[in-house]
Amino acid sequence: MRLRALFAALLTCFGALLVLLPRVASAHQVGLSRGDYKISGATITAELVFARREVLSLVRSLDEDGDGAISPTEIQHARAALGRAVVDRVSVRAGEGVCPGMLDDAFLVEEDGFSLRAVYRCPTPPRAVRVRLDVLDELPYGHRHVARADMGAGPTEHVLFGANRELGIAGLPGGGEAPAAPKAEPKNDGFFGFFRMGIEHILFGYDHLVFLFGLVLVGGRLRALLLVVTAFTVAHSITLGLAVLGIWAPSGRIVEPVIALSVAYVGVENQLVKDAEKRWRITFPFGLVHGFGFAGALGEIALPRPQIPGALVAFNLGVEAGQLAVLAVVVPLLVVAQKRKWLEKRGVKILSLGIAALGLVWFVLRILDAEG
Repeated sequence: MRLRALFAALLTCFGALLVLLPRVASAHQVGLSRGDYKISGATITAELVFARREVLSLVRSLDEDGDGAISPTEIQHARAALGRAVVDRVSVRAGEGVCPGMLDDAFLVEEDGFSLRAVYRCPTPPRAVRVRLDVLDELPYGHRHVARADMGAGPTEHVLFGANRELGIAGLPGGGEAPAAPKAEPKNDGFFGFFRMGIEHILFGYDHLVFLFGLVLVGGRLRALLLVVTAFTVAHSITLGLAVLGIWAPSGRIVEPVIALSVAYVGVENQLVKDAEKRWRITFPFGLVHGFGFAGALGEIALPRPQIPGALVAFNLGVEAGQLAVLAVVVPLLVVAQKRKWLEKRGVKILSLGIAALGLVWFVLRILDAEG
């Protein structure tokens, strides 16, 4: 009876996902932005890069013609609104005093990124400043901001989020301008920040999780299940690297619907296969597609090339840690449940139909989103 209750709970979860489909159609994209902060005398310069879709959510008037794209002309017309939405929501303080800021420039960057340069001027050259990002309140839950402060003596990196939104930046004694000296190795918590983002990315990535659940749902020998997961890991690691390093990546308008179709395919195939033996053959090509989906989280903020390898490794390790944590819970439950004939005869079929339905509806929603 407990297993039947578990099965009913799984069906309830699928029903809840169907109700929330408009919200989770692209749920695996965890918001990410980047900021480079520098002190020069009494001036603090902030170079901020966001995904264009997030800037549009902050300043809806930016898209004047409603075509879903941003032009240089529209950026110029929206300078005042951008200043209020972003620059005024990033505060800089030196001691008890506030350093007022203004928008210096705004322009488009590659990989669907949007860059803003803000300049904050303090009354006197500060020994140190604190930067607070209240703009995070206006961005989606879970958004992460990769902050890099470089004073010439060595860069520091931090990952900021809702509950940890302040960054302290130390200047030179007396507030002078940092000399142009060779930089030391960075001291940072960026690796662990990207690692956490990878974990969150997979945990919020409903489509990736449903895909993996569908793959292992049919059961089989442990060796076959591990081979399925390994093939998926190797494949998405390859394409994640290709995309983030700028070697090659297809448009997200193609990748997102194909990911949804991969979910639907697994749900349909579960009606035909008996176990996971030899299933790695389909897991690998679909894993290549999912890797391009993972890359969207890093690609939009156009990380400087020296930062990419470390971010890529940490993010990918986080994805794997999150994926293994989920499977460590799901697989043992399935192993126990599959000892009951009712799951093998009816449960797998019904759950797989739910998976196929989710994939097809996600596919339609993403096609409509791409066209809209």
